[in-house]
Amino acid sequence: MSIITPTYNSGRFIAQTIESIQAQTYGDWELLITDDCSDDDTRAIVESYTKADPRIKLFVLEHNSGAGVARNKSIENATGRFVAFCDSDDRWLPAKLEKQLDFMTGGGYALSHTSYLTCDESGATTGIVVCRKKETLGSMLGDDKMGFLTVMYDSSMIGGRPLMPDLRKRQDWAYKLKILEICREAHGMKEPLAVYRHTSGSLSNKKRALVKYNIAVYTDVLKWSRLRAYTYFIFRFMPKYLFKKTLQNYING
Repeated sequence: MSIITPTYNSGRFIAQTIESIQAQTYGDWELLITDDCSDDDTRAIVESYTKADPRIKLFVLEHNSGAGVARNKSIENATGRFVAFCDSDDRWLPAKLEKQLDFMTGGGYALSHTSYLTCDESGATTGIVVCRKKETLGSMLGDDKMGFLTVMYDSSMIGGRPLMPDLRKRQDWAYKLKILEICREAHGMKEPLAVYRHTSGSLSNKKRALVKYNIAVYTDVLKWSRLRAYTYFIFRFMPKYLFKKTLQNYING
C-alpha cells in the first residue's frame, strides 16, 4: 500500500496527518511525502517522523511546482499495489485502510472512495459528505463527487500508477477522470473513513481559477474542443455547482 501526500507550509497540521496514518489498523504501508519547497517547519517535522518510522519517506522538490507535481514525485517512487491519497491537512480514521481494502478486494473493484467528515481549522467537526454507491466518468464530468482524501485504486487493475496532469489546480479531479476512463466505475463506501479540513484560501473561493482550470481539464486532459468545453462548463457544470453552493449556504444558515 502506497500513500501519497504533498506538503507545502503544512507545519500546523502535518503531524496530525502522519499520526492518523500511523494509527491505521492495517500496517503494511509506505507513506511517500513530497515537500513543495516549504519555508516553514514542515520539512523538519516530517524528518523527525522519517527517522522514527522507516515506512515514511520524504522527497523535496527543487522548485515550488504545485500539488500535482509533488504528488507525481511520490507516485513515481511508489511500490505498492494499492495507491491512496491523503493531503497534509487532512486525516484518516483508524480503520480506513483495512475497511477500504476489504471492500475493494471483496468486490474486485479497481477504484473506490468513501464518505468523509469535515472539520474546521481547529479540528472541530462541521459536517459529513456522504458518497454515492457508484460514480462513472459521465457523473464526474459535471461535479466532482469523490473526496480525494478517500480515493484508492488498484494499480494492477488499471495498468500501473498513472501520473497526475500537469495543472496547478483541479489536477486531483482530472486524475480521477483519467482513471475512470480506464476502469469506468468507482465504488463508494457509505461509512465515513476520513476527515477533510476546511482551510482559508481554498480554490472554491476563487471563481476565476474555477473557470480557468475546469476548462483546462476539459481541453488539456480530456482533449475536448474549446467550444465543447465552454458549452459543457456553462450549461452543465455551473448549474450543478451553483445549486450545490446554494444548498450548502442554506444548510449552514
